[in-house]
Amino acid sequence: MQALFRQYQAAEGIKGPTTLDGVGTWAIRKGLWAPQPRDILRQFTADMSKALREEFYTDPQGRRVRTKHPVRLPKKEQEEQVRLWDDIRRMSREHMETSAQQRRQGIVADCNHLQTDVDSFNDNRSLNNPIQISFDFRADLAELETERELLTATG
Repeated sequence: MQALFRQYQAAEGIKGPTTLDGVGTWAIRKGLWAPQPRDILRQFTADMSKALREEFYTDPQGRRVRTKHPVRLPKKEQEEQVRLWDDIRRMSREHMETSAQQRRQGIVADCNHLQTDVDSFNDNRSLNNPIQISFDFRADLAELETERELLTATG
């Protein structure tokens, strides 16, 4: 897929930002990519995961809470990663604790990748004016909490 992306940019003479819709349309039109049955199932899984992540309800305290939470199971030989989804209103404490820890690990991994990308950009493109990133989210969380309380009070 990465080679296909580079091939598209070269064929179309694109050196800057590129949309994946453009790459996909080009690759399909040229017969360089076609969905396989496993791709269709993966697409369904991705669409369903997105839909479940976007399902919310209002808890008894008035908070907007994500309803469905996945837990990734350990991968076995020759198997795809398995995720078990459950509803927060009836899931076990163990399921919620595991899901929360896995989400936190994902956030940490995202922050680590972001820091690596920014460090590389700063070292190679912006030595005299480096981008500074803070990973202390306490002020952001407090601001969001204040906004939520204001909405609840005026709602």
